[in-house]
Amino acid sequence: MGVEYIYFVQTNTLDRRNRTLTIEAHNESFSSRVVIHEKCRYSVHPENSDWTCFEQTASLDVKSFFGFESNVEKIAMKQYSQNISKGKEIIEYFIEELRKEGMTWVPRWQEPEPSPSSKPKLTITHADKMGNDSGEDSERERCSTGESQEMQLGASAYNILAVEKVNLSDENNKVEAEYIKRCLGDLTPLQESRLIQLKKWVAELQKGKVPSDTCLLRFLRARDFNIEKAREMLSHSLIWRKKNQIDKTMNQYQAPQVLQDYFPGGWHHQDKESRPLYLLRLGQMDVKGLVKSVGEEGLLKHTLHICEEGLRLTEEATATQGRPITTWTLLVDLEGLNMRHLWRPGIRTLLKIIEIVEANYPETMSCVLIIRAPRVFPILWTLVSTFIDDNTRSKFLFYGGNDYQGTGGLVDYMPKENIPDFLGGECKTIVQEGGLVPKSMYQPGEDVDPARHHLPLSDQSIYRSISLARGQVHEVMIQIEETGAVICWDFDVMKNDVCFSVLRTRIPLTPRPDPPQSPSGAMGVIDAVMGSDDQHRSAIDKTWREGHDYFRVEPQLVCHDGESIQCHEREGRDPSLLECSAQPVYREGESIQGSHVTSHTGTYLLQWRYHESTQHTSPLDIIDSITAPKAKIMFYYETLSSADYRGSMTSLQSCQSGFSSLSSNTNKSATSSCPSR
Repeated sequence: MGVEYIYFVQTNTLDRRNRTLTIEAHNESFSSRVVIHEKCRYSVHPENSDWTCFEQTASLDVKSFFGFESNVEKIAMKQYSQNISKGKEIIEYFIEELRKEGMTWVPRWQEPEPSPSSKPKLTITHADKMGNDSGEDSERERCSTGESQEMQLGASAYNILAVEKVNLSDENNKVEAEYIKRCLGDLTPLQESRLIQLKKWVAELQKGKVPSDTCLLRFLRARDFNIEKAREMLSHSLIWRKKNQIDKTMNQYQAPQVLQDYFPGGWHHQDKESRPLYLLRLGQMDVKGLVKSVGEEGLLKHTLHICEEGLRLTEEATATQGRPITTWTLLVDLEGLNMRHLWRPGIRTLLKIIEIVEANYPETMSCVLIIRAPRVFPILWTLVSTFIDDNTRSKFLFYGGNDYQGTGGLVDYMPKENIPDFLGGECKTIVQEGGLVPKSMYQPGEDVDPARHHLPLSDQSIYRSISLARGQVHEVMIQIEETGAVICWDFDVMKNDVCFSVLRTRIPLTPRPDPPQSPSGAMGVIDAVMGSDDQHRSAIDKTWREGHDYFRVEPQLVCHDGESIQCHEREGRDPSLLECSAQPVYREGESIQGSHVTSHTGTYLLQWRYHESTQHTSPLDIIDSITAPKAKIMFYYETLSSADYRGSMTSLQSCQSGFSSLSSNTNKSATSSCPSR
């Protein structure tokens, strides 16, 4: 879990009359887990008014930090000491710069005489009548998802953090009382004032193209009506929308067929407050199959489409009900959730999607109803909850077993006639049941999402796709610098048979450049067969001896795709008998996942080799190699440090996975190569 930035809130208080400067700071990031307070005070020395006293105090309270409390404390103390030394250097540097400019004395501040003129007061006025209907419609249209929001960032961008006082008596800034009651809800005078300030700032920055008041209020509420924080959040969101062409992308969006058939979610009537209701059968979702079919960006795009639909439906509900409806309800059914769903790349994708949605669609959720939560759910919730805003987290309601059917359950949040049939109600739903995504719908890593540059969830797909011809090898070289580090892998055989091995060598190896995704035509295959293709040749020299120069740290796996298994069965042969009985055999629908806890430092190799059941020595092998079908795999790997891995339940285990299968017959046990820690 990487953290690039830690945000602090700093307050500077300058008291010219008493000649003091007080600086107070506290952390905003991870504030529920770590509490940091720092206070600096500059004042006049009591014995010599030309001297300056500097006092600094700080406190650190590490409540909990994912098991790294002692490490966080050490890092914080070290960083604090470095900052003190650096601060002294900075002060001395600027004092010396002033001396070079000839400035060695600054006149003391004197209190000016009071001015007879008085400052104008800020007042809020409300119009007695509602604006015409066309004005209402234009307000709603400004927040519609179909409108392209263009942002002009130029010289005015410096105003992002400059709070300007707004004369609320201006006719252009009046907020009609009836409009507020009907479209925005109850607002205090202070909240109205902040809304007008934010609206005025956006109007200047966008040259008149302003999101609706409802949209602005969402960002204000997300930041507790702190105008500076709300403006910063809104500014980043507008830039994100323009950079990724969100409006254009969402207008043209059409869900891929695999999502239409296998994504178990959809809109389902309304809750008791007439808010739109979305059903998600998360326990029936084949997360891995969907990621491999549409990619991370495909799932992100679908999630954003749901969020945009939610905004549109809330606008329609507001117009229909004649009262403000600005949020929607999410009902999540966890029936079927188990350890398969704790697939590490899937969790990582989920956390990134949560981060993007939290930053750009704040305060759109009224409540999240989690029902039929199994015992494994607390593990998933522990991983995810830290990335959810405290405000949003307070809206989650959990029901285990059949608790949702009694008093205080679903009947308190949605009409009885709208309860879905699969939850014991009478209402039919159009939500798909999910299920296993066929491997035939998987896409190679480079083809998963051709529009990735529009929605860069990540710089590249987490999966790579490679093709191997006869005689070819693909290897991933991993340098391990500390014992106890964990190498994790996950791959699917899309075509033909492949042998997989994990090797370690004592001899230093030179890292190779990234190989091409597939052999370059017939000459590439000929080079591989003749041994002249460096990209698809093993780094293990033919003269090296196993057990002396290199070591096989995991048993070799022979992996079949579905087509080759069916071919062997048509010929009356058992595929599992084609290899040595000591080699585990993997069949169609079973993803190969595993992990290895390293006991030595050095170079490790993840090796995929085109598998042949018989040896070929004929000169015609070159022709056969060119014409033979190639093997194809999609793979992903990562290395975890020993500290990060210790105690983690999200690590991959070397076993027969079944992560991409929701059927009960894939729940098989196998021996793990990863010892318990």
